[in-house]
Amino acid sequence: MLVVEIKNTSISINSNNVLTDINFELKKGDMKFLIGKTGSGKTTFINSIFGNLTPSKSDLFNVLDFNINNITNNDIPFLRRKIGFVFQDFKLLNDRNIHENLKFVLEATGWTNLNEINNQIDKVLKLVGFNNPLDKFPDELSGGEQQRVAIARSMLNEPELIIADEPTGNLDPETSSEIISLFKKLNSMGTSLIIATHDYNLILKLEGQVYKCEDGSIFEVKRK
Repeated sequence: MLVVEIKNTSISINSNNVLTDINFELKKGDMKFLIGKTGSGKTTFINSIFGNLTPSKSDLFNVLDFNINNITNNDIPFLRRKIGFVFQDFKLLNDRNIHENLKFVLEATGWTNLNEINNQIDKVLKLVGFNNPLDKFPDELSGGEQQRVAIARSMLNEPELIIADEPTGNLDPETSSEIISLFKKLNSMGTSLIIATHDYNLILKLEGQVYKCEDGSIFEVKRK
């Protein structure tokens, strides 16, 4: 099964071509890496998968059975429920404790039964190995613990695809290794991943094809 299938696709912002003639596939259970300098188009590519950007030219652009070329505003929320996102700077709500952060996401995506909400929160936190009290606030946690919560948040709706943008960018080497192990675990469970990163150590510790954004193109690069 193809989770992402892109053929001969170009993406423009304000009439300026950012990416041209993209060809990319991601199968169920694949893990792929996206590298490239700041401004090379990585964020544009990620935003297009989310349905934030419509291609300027495309023969095919399917993400989780949604046609990005013709996706409607009504369909975009349903697409995004199938995708988990992990940010470099965690993006946790600092005025809410950990339980409230996760409960907010579930309620925003249609969950109403309190027992089911609590069970799902317990499930994802156990999955990522988070053992702190749930009444703690984000600024009371280490960077590594915040990233565990952020990854748990990305798993709340049991997505088929997780996109991680520089997930180890703010972490020390030891904590980065723990997060790498967590991505291995998620991938072994069948979750597909796209990881945008500057961290070559992360790439070396995980299996998967590496793609580079450069000069308006996305192309596979061979591992050294």
